[in-house]
Amino acid sequence: MRRRHFLFAPLLLGARAVRADVAYAQVERGVNVQFPRDHGSHPAFRTEWWYVTGVAGETGAEVGVQITFFRSRPGVAENENSRFAPRQILFAHAALALANRGSLVADQRVARAGFALAEAREQTTDVRIDDWSLELRGDVYAARIVARDFTFALDFRMTDPPLLQGDGGVSRKGPLAAQASLYYSIPQLAMTGTIAVDSRQRNIAGVAWLDHEWSSAYLAPEARGWDWTGINFDDGSALMAFRIRDRAGNSFWAGGAFRDRSGRHIVFQRDDVRFEPLRTWHSPRTNIDYPVAMRVRAGDLDLDLQPMFDDQEEDARPTVGTIYWEGAVRTRRADGVAGRGYLELTGYGEPLRL
Repeated sequence: MRRRHFLFAPLLLGARAVRADVAYAQVERGVNVQFPRDHGSHPAFRTEWWYVTGVAGETGAEVGVQITFFRSRPGVAENENSRFAPRQILFAHAALALANRGSLVADQRVARAGFALAEAREQTTDVRIDDWSLELRGDVYAARIVARDFTFALDFRMTDPPLLQGDGGVSRKGPLAAQASLYYSIPQLAMTGTIAVDSRQRNIAGVAWLDHEWSSAYLAPEARGWDWTGINFDDGSALMAFRIRDRAGNSFWAGGAFRDRSGRHIVFQRDDVRFEPLRTWHSPRTNIDYPVAMRVRAGDLDLDLQPMFDDQEEDARPTVGTIYWEGAVRTRRADGVAGRGYLELTGYGEPLRL
């Protein structure tokens, strides 16, 4: 119990710390994503995340996996010499979606970086909070999560090269040049390993998606939240599409990319992407309505996303201070090729603040 209190201590320290005059690094056009350098963390930027989602199993009995590590530079106590100063804060979310019982089990963690308990290395993907970790070993991402109600020991092997989003990895999020992120995805990851839930361990094998994104000005002041999807298709192709909504719920900005099975890469601009809600689900816990079924159009692609089940809401107020819907979905293209992936819906309760 003492160790868990230590992990949550940064919230208290951050509340008392004096904010410094911080100059965050900015996304610059022409400074593109490069490897292996950009697999690691970027502590000069304000916000960063490594996000892995995967789906395994047959229709009706799928298992959805979500693992996200966040790094935040809060801009407080940067001039203090104390090792306890919260210069970098790490957060982590993990969830398991079980289609056969229509329920989600989730957990979360938060810690300030340091003391060998929490870190995000700059040299490669190696981010951890105590016994939660995501580490790149060669061409395999290894995730180890020991949560309250479940555990993951999963490997995600690259089968395709990274997919750079936007212009060489510079993904615009608004009309101003600074409103952007550096962003790449790795779709079609071969997911294998074990999960344990309800005192039962099982082997799983499926396909996963990784996003790595960092920014200092992700959302414009006019923005409320975003809708995002990453879909792995059965023929080896992959789609990422997003839209940012304004305070009235209208589309403010959009983008995405599609890579076909031959490796051809199409980048979608703001006017190429449309999200159209098809059906909403009302959360009995938070009274938030989410458009859990979506029609997504990106260039010539026209998809109908349907959730594995409706109740995939995550309450992350104890860590990042927000509530969002993060759900495994199924879809099919007009040419009959099926796909599975995840849909993320943020800002449907309070406006999202990063």
